[in-house]
Amino acid sequence: MARIAGVNIPTAKRVLIALQYIHGIGQKAAAEIIEKVKITPDRRVNQLSDAEVLQIREMIDREYTVEGDLRREVSVNIKRLMDLGTYRGMRHRKSLPTRGQRTHTNARTRKGPAKAIAGKKK
Repeated sequence: MARIAGVNIPTAKRVLIALQYIHGIGQKAAAEIIEKVKITPDRRVNQLSDAEVLQIREMIDREYTVEGDLRREVSVNIKRLMDLGTYRGMRHRKSLPTRGQRTHTNARTRKGPAKAIAGKKK
């Protein structure tokens, strides 16, 4: 099993798909990586040589922010918004949707399970 950026990527899958298991690398970035390293898109991870895996690992370290660093950067950005008291920061602090979605109905994922209103009878 190849280990890239601290993630064990699956060996039976194609390289294009397997690279997407790394947080911060999507379909477009994975395609760019295999193009720069000159690997054919239909190759599987278990068919890669150690030198090719090393090339991929070095390219990701050099050109992309992934995994722990990316998660840290995102959390710092959210914390900054909350400290500044921006509208988006306040929505994060209250655990509500931050991008304009309605909350009268829906938004249960963000708000959690519905809370019963005490004292209300039907």
